[in-house]
Amino acid sequence: MSLQEKFIVALKAAQLAQQAILKVYAQPIQADLKSDLSPVTEADRLADAIIQQTLAKAFPEDAFLTEESTDNPIRLTTQGVWIVDPVDGTKDFIQKNGEFTTNIAYVVDHEVVLGLVFIPVWNEYYYALKGQGAFHVKQGQTKKIHVNDKLTSLTVLVSRNHFNDQEKAVIQKHAHKITHQTSFGSSIKACKIAEGLAEISYRLSDGTKEWDIAASQIIVEEAGGLFIKPDGSRYRYNRQQVKNLEGYIIVNRKENILL
Repeated sequence: MSLQEKFIVALKAAQLAQQAILKVYAQPIQADLKSDLSPVTEADRLADAIIQQTLAKAFPEDAFLTEESTDNPIRLTTQGVWIVDPVDGTKDFIQKNGEFTTNIAYVVDHEVVLGLVFIPVWNEYYYALKGQGAFHVKQGQTKKIHVNDKLTSLTVLVSRNHFNDQEKAVIQKHAHKITHQTSFGSSIKACKIAEGLAEISYRLSDGTKEWDIAASQIIVEEAGGLFIKPDGSRYRYNRQQVKNLEGYIIVNRKENILL
């Protein structure tokens, strides 16, 4: 089955999940704490189930790694794996700022070959297929996107809820090049860089996992940017250790890898 056919089903899954997510979003939101003290809501659980059911029905041979389901080690010996974060930016969801996403990635032999970042409240999405470019779909219009070429007066995008002192220090250190700072939630930061609307973003901690970044990475890379660890290497996926222990940097150009 082609990547395009895989993408069509992934998009359908995200759109079905969107309906469930927005129903919960419209009500007073109740949140529980998971074992790692991160919040989870009924929207996370419902969307996770909908996405898995939709994809599993179409692709029974594939395995799953998702934020809200018990990890099944069979994925480690499966060639094709769906990596899903049903609500990336649960704190943004709880705060009702609209800046949360549904992330769906498809990985073959540890490399992401399909990525979808769907923004339920905005009803728009970004996607990329390996070797086919990156795209933004808004109001029914599809636009191919690319990072910009800026090397000065850079805009850095920081997290609304996970901005730490190390990241602040790096940005201050390079204040001569980084002259603008804007906050966004979830994977929207990566998508904005892929679209050429900003140049750099840092996550210098081990606070993310594979499902947080897999879809974003291919969107950034297919748009001509870099999504790398601080040492310059790339993340591979469907690992036994799902934490992104080294953190990451997203940049438009290699000259802007500032640490």
